[in-house]
Amino acid sequence: HLSDCTYFLSTFLVGLVGVSVKQKLIRCNQSARSLIQLHRRDPSNWLTYQHLNFLKRQVTFTVLYISFLFVLCDIELIYPTKISSTARIILLEGCLLRNGALQNDSVSSADLTSDETPHVHEETDEAREARLDKQWKMLKVDVADLPDVYAKLAKIKLTALVVTTAAAGYAMAPVPFDPLMFFVSCLGTGLASCTANSINQYFEVPFDSNMNRTKNRPLVRGQISPLHAVCFALACGVPGVTLLTLAVNPLTGLLGALNIFLYTCCYTPLKRLSITNTWVGALVGAIPPVMGWTAATGCLEPGALLLGGLLYSWQFPHFNALSWNLREDYSRGGYRMMSVTHPAMCKRVALRHSVGLIGLSSLAPVLDVTTWTFPVISLPINLYISYLAFNFYRKGDRSSARKLFFCSLWHLPMLLLLALTCKKPRKDAEDPALPPAPIPMTLQS
Repeated sequence: HLSDCTYFLSTFLVGLVGVSVKQKLIRCNQSARSLIQLHRRDPSNWLTYQHLNFLKRQVTFTVLYISFLFVLCDIELIYPTKISSTARIILLEGCLLRNGALQNDSVSSADLTSDETPHVHEETDEAREARLDKQWKMLKVDVADLPDVYAKLAKIKLTALVVTTAAAGYAMAPVPFDPLMFFVSCLGTGLASCTANSINQYFEVPFDSNMNRTKNRPLVRGQISPLHAVCFALACGVPGVTLLTLAVNPLTGLLGALNIFLYTCCYTPLKRLSITNTWVGALVGAIPPVMGWTAATGCLEPGALLLGGLLYSWQFPHFNALSWNLREDYSRGGYRMMSVTHPAMCKRVALRHSVGLIGLSSLAPVLDVTTWTFPVISLPINLYISYLAFNFYRKGDRSSARKLFFCSLWHLPMLLLLALTCKKPRKDAEDPALPPAPIPMTLQS
């Protein structure tokens, strides 16, 4: 019976000491918080010995608590099967309190003494794969995948459209066609577009990951590192702008550098700040045909501005119809688009610029860019896109937006092709060659 009495007394003392230590530690913790708040309110005051009084209590009861743990371990060794549940609870509460996990007795004794079998969570293969995908891992780049990665990083379809509009601007210029200069200007414009698109994706990785349309981009999926993407952008941008400046002319190189700056430093951050990003983006899309014109002529003329105006107005029905069906995606990404924040304005602007294409087409013969045939033969396609824009303005549903968007995809190539077929001949080509000037007869002496 002596062993049972010893067990009872030791258990009782352990419980009393554990509860007392727990209460003291809570008060010490509160004193520490009070001291921190006092110092934050007036950091200029020196901390006195009275202020640090809580440290003495903290050290004292920490030593007492460690001694209590050693006593408990000795009791466990003496009575391995008779240690009480109360002591176990106090030990567990003390350990949780020291780790900051127990606040205001959030763990109850009933939860700790429950005899229920704990639930073991079985992780599925899909959950394990998703968990591992979010963890840091070594990035391995497969050289065979790099062409596809670079194509996605450069947005190869958008770059092809930019090069096409630049080629149209070069072809519409009233100068003889130079195949070598045409190829160099298109190559430099394409490299500048690759740079702008790559830097744009570098800045938008956190936001692209929230959108279904952009979540499979190379940087989001981790196919290449951000440093790799920046190196690719520099490898395209530096030769591209240099080629346009030295091999074509400085004006075209300046426009190429300006377009990279507008797209990366103005349009990209504005997407999260204001709906004016759409107008800045339209200006970026209007510069490539102007670059093609200046590459051919070396100067900025009204014809170049007209082609830029056509591209500027075309982008509003094109992009507004696209963004209308991607409103949820843009909202998740945090982008301030007209379709998200100003839906009525989105429809009005698309209709306004669709009708504006008719007026801009009529200006082409006035500026000696095309013949008067162009406004007539381009009127049906301009009226059709205006009709679809009016339906989009009136209904504002997904179907009307989708029809307007797909119409814009074939409308621009058709409009540029019609303008090229109706290009006004050069004056030096239509004027007959002048006869040589007669040699004046000299008087004979």
